[in-house]
Amino acid sequence: MAVNQDGFLAAAHEVIDRLVRTQREPIAAAAGLVAQCVLGGGVVHAFGTGHSQGLVLEIAGRAGGLIPTNKLSLRDVVTYGDTPAGALDKYVERDPAIAHRIYELAPVQDGDLFVIASNSGGNGSTVEMASLVKQRGHGLIAFTSLDHATAVASRHPSGKHLHDLADVVIDNCGPMGDTLLPLPTGGAVCAISSITAAMAAQMMLADAAALILAAGQTPPVYLSANVPEGDAHNRELEQRYEGRIRRDPS
Repeated sequence: MAVNQDGFLAAAHEVIDRLVRTQREPIAAAAGLVAQCVLGGGVVHAFGTGHSQGLVLEIAGRAGGLIPTNKLSLRDVVTYGDTPAGALDKYVERDPAIAHRIYELAPVQDGDLFVIASNSGGNGSTVEMASLVKQRGHGLIAFTSLDHATAVASRHPSGKHLHDLADVVIDNCGPMGDTLLPLPTGGAVCAISSITAAMAAQMMLADAAALILAAGQTPPVYLSANVPEGDAHNRELEQRYEGRIRRDPS
């Protein structure tokens, strides 16, 4: 592939085509879990570290997305807990212990669903969160790269990866290392996982909305805050989940 926008578009199309060809069934299964959660009065909690936080933002708190959602992150131990900001270093995502604190600080109830995103699926906090979620009886949807996750060792003491623990696994179809265009000088540029994960998340949401409509209910979704009626619409729906969802300034 040429190292230019044409090369990237060609390579990206190949990965997106693979996603659409191979992941429709798990995406539909994940949508079923989302719809079941929402129809039962539950909340969808999304967690990811690093660039996987992009997938979390697709799930929680965006226009066209579901109201009953929460964004979980490593910084929750600072934002909602008593951990000093300086205590978090660049390797904290590898620490299994932090997952317990994040879960404890979240407004989680029985019947809630979790979505966890990790390209490699093997960092300590990610696997520990997945393990904890399953121990507490929650449904779990994983977004990951199976090519990457099955090629590297887990950093979790159990040796497990995210996809080993999830009820439904959605493969973002990205390659090992995530990047698409090899450079003649070594290395590669142009990551794809954020793009395909976001696409899969929106496909999942579309199917979930269809299931909620088929059940005779209106999907509780956000309007853009930048349209005139957005704030009032969103506040009214958020009040239904008072104490269950949180929206930080970021």
